[in-house]
Amino acid sequence: MPDNERRQPLSQSFFRKPESQQPVASEPPQAPAAPTRQIPQRSPLPPRPEQTEQRRVVLRPEVYARLREEATRRITDELDASHLQPANRDKPAIREQVEEKIRETMQSLDIAVNRGDREAVVKALFQDMLGLGSLEPLLDDPTITEIMVNAPQEVFVERNGRLERAAVDLGEDTQIYRIIERIVAPLGRRIDETSPMVDARLQDGSRVNAIIPPLSLKGPTLTIRKFSREPITIDDMVRGGSLSTEMATFVEAAVAGKLNIVVSGGTASGKTTTLNALSSFIPEDERIVTIEDAAELRLDKPHLVTLEARPANMEGKGEVTIRQLVVNALRMRPDRIVVGEVRSGEAFDMLQAMNTGHEGSLTTVHANSPRDALGRIDNLVLMAGFDLPVRLIREQIASAIDLVIHQQRFPDGVRRITNITEVLGTTGTTISMQEVFSFERDAIGERNRVSGHFTGSGLRPNCLDKLLQRGIDLPMSLFAKK
Repeated sequence: MPDNERRQPLSQSFFRKPESQQPVASEPPQAPAAPTRQIPQRSPLPPRPEQTEQRRVVLRPEVYARLREEATRRITDELDASHLQPANRDKPAIREQVEEKIRETMQSLDIAVNRGDREAVVKALFQDMLGLGSLEPLLDDPTITEIMVNAPQEVFVERNGRLERAAVDLGEDTQIYRIIERIVAPLGRRIDETSPMVDARLQDGSRVNAIIPPLSLKGPTLTIRKFSREPITIDDMVRGGSLSTEMATFVEAAVAGKLNIVVSGGTASGKTTTLNALSSFIPEDERIVTIEDAAELRLDKPHLVTLEARPANMEGKGEVTIRQLVVNALRMRPDRIVVGEVRSGEAFDMLQAMNTGHEGSLTTVHANSPRDALGRIDNLVLMAGFDLPVRLIREQIASAIDLVIHQQRFPDGVRRITNITEVLGTTGTTISMQEVFSFERDAIGERNRVSGHFTGSGLRPNCLDKLLQRGIDLPMSLFAKK
């Protein structure tokens, strides 16, 4: 489908006029052509930077530790303790003051290094005191989507869907511990031997997981999943080959038409990115409540409430689970409920919400296929301790969920929506499903490059009747088999 064909916005193209306004046709109406999507031209990504070794701090560990301690004391005494808050690291005035105090401290301690090494020490110490140390350059690199620290000398990154080793040396475990503490402390979370793993987020919304001994036998381990500064849109996903124009048009109509949607896929398959893109189609006048374990969704909507779960404190009290937040959200008069991921008993409460008037809800689940996604939700309800017959649970699932959008990361690093599947109902204890769109592989080339094409099933989705009731009319040509 040519990219230069202009697609009218959904609200103009597919919302039907009231019958009284329909023009009187002098001849049989022609079937509408499949809609096209105008993809905006985007400037190309900057060239990939060369993997250059960062200039190493040349000080002995004990000298560096003494310098850090003295510089910290001077800054808190002579400036203000607030200068050492991570949020201040991007403020030029504060950065200049902190770096000047570091230089003064080096001079007073008679730390003799040449000019180039001195500036390397100042930069490293600034990043260590206000940021995430040697990981800062990786966080600033827009081509990196994930940072994985297995050990001080084992830092890996994901770039363009592929893993590679980063030219970063964190020195020793204590620096990793310091980075983890700097991340979790502002969020009121903790990590120690009694609570050796934690989920958190950075100020930009990037997701963080940390796990330390005794659970991690290799030492403290840190994983940071970055998110682009500019949210990825459906148009960006079409340009990147994640789905076709027809699929994008259909999911836009599905969200606008208040279908309940589950996004499924494996780890790092792009579920949250897709959920964020789908949420952009929610109308501006609707009240949205998002619920997440660690807040990472970024919805640019005027009527938005963001809720985040909370772990227990050191006394084992104060925990607030996603399930509790889902129950509470029902009392907040939401038009839409968006749950970042269902992984426990909240699956039952989410189904109840979908079945009791909160249409258009969205969530994600880990699964290997659309049918596995429904099976996992079935298991989550059973594992939560609900004494309900399997048939009743599956009837609830089939009644609540309209679509399953399944996403997969391929060996070439490209993330694609491989299936959009409609949930039809139940036959006995079996949930009936029907494919709407799918990705068909053609071949695998060099460097595991996957080639294939997106195609419709050629069948009329039952959910078109629901969309028609909301004034959205999609042509059958959209679902043609290719």
